[in-house]
Amino acid sequence: MLGFLGLLAMAMEAPGVSFQNLMETMRNFQESRVLLAAVELDVFTAVGQGGTAAEVASRLGAHPRGTEMLLNALVALGALTKSRGVYRNTPETARYLVAGSPDNQRPALMHTVHVWKAWTTLTDAVRAGTAVTPPGVEGRDPQWTQAFIAAMHRGALSAAPAVVAAVGAASVRRLIDLGGGSGAYSIAFAQANPELQAEVLDLASVVPIAERHIAEAGLTGRVKTRVGDLLKDEFGSGYDLALLSSICHMFSPEENRDLLRRTFRALVPGGRVVIRDFILEPDKTAPKWAVLFALNMLVATRGGATYTEAEYASWLQEAGFVSIERPQSDLILARRP
Repeated sequence: MLGFLGLLAMAMEAPGVSFQNLMETMRNFQESRVLLAAVELDVFTAVGQGGTAAEVASRLGAHPRGTEMLLNALVALGALTKSRGVYRNTPETARYLVAGSPDNQRPALMHTVHVWKAWTTLTDAVRAGTAVTPPGVEGRDPQWTQAFIAAMHRGALSAAPAVVAAVGAASVRRLIDLGGGSGAYSIAFAQANPELQAEVLDLASVVPIAERHIAEAGLTGRVKTRVGDLLKDEFGSGYDLALLSSICHMFSPEENRDLLRRTFRALVPGGRVVIRDFILEPDKTAPKWAVLFALNMLVATRGGATYTEAEYASWLQEAGFVSIERPQSDLILARRP
C-alpha cells in the first residue's frame, strides 16, 4: 500500500502546484528565519565595516559558535560576504539594515519578527478559531507597538499618493483618519490640499508616534490627533471624508458593521468613507496575499479576517451608505446621502 507521501504525490499530479514545489515551500521557512534572526539580533549593524565571527559575536554579546553559523548562512543567502574569515555587509544590507543609515528598515522589519512569533501559533489558532496569544496593540510592549507602526508607516508612504489621487483631496475640508497610525495618509491629504484639516484618531500608545511624524512634515497646525477606541467611541461630526486604511481586517463582521454605523454618523450629508484593505475574490481563495493575510488575522486578533467586496458593500448599505464603488483593487468608496 502507498504511504501518505505516495498518496500526496499522486494527488499533486493533478493540475496545480507540484508536490516538489510544496515540499520546497515547506522548507522555505529556514531561509526566512535566518534573515529574521539576523534582524532581531541586529547582526548587520554589528558587522559594520567588517569583522570576524568572534568580533561580531563580541559586539552582539552572543556565542561565537552560533554567531559563526548564522553569519555563514547569511553569506550563503547573499546577505553578507566573507573573505579570509572577515564578514562584510553587501551594499544592500549596509543601506537598509545598518543602524545610522538614512534608509535603515530594521525598525519596520522588527514587526515581521513579531509576526513570525504569532504565526508559530497557527495550529492552535486553527483549533481555537481565534488568536491564542493576547491580541491588539494596546497593552503590548512599547517596542512591539513602535515596530508595528513603523511597518505600517513604511507601507503607507508608498500607498498614500495613489489613494489621494483615487479619492481626490480638492473638495475635502475635514478628514478623520480612523486608526490613522503614523498619520501618513492624513499628511498626504493635507499636502495635497492646503485648506484641508485632518484628525488622526488612534490609541494612546500610538498617538505620540503620529505626532512626531506630523511635526516632521511641518503640519502640526493642520493635522491634529485624538486618543480614541475604534470599537466603542463616537467619532464626532462634521467630517466630509472618513478614512479606514488597514483597519477593517482587524475586526469581526459585527464589529465592522458597528464601526461603519458610527462612521456614517460622523459624516456630513454627501460625505464619503474610504476603505483601503485587502479585498478577497468572491470564493475567498484569491488573491493569495489577501488569503494569507486572513490567517495573519487569525493568529493575531480575536475576530479579524480579510473580506470580499460583497461583504463590504453589504455592511455599507446596512449603515446607510450609497454610491458604493471600487476605484482600485484595494479601495472601496461610499457616500452618505
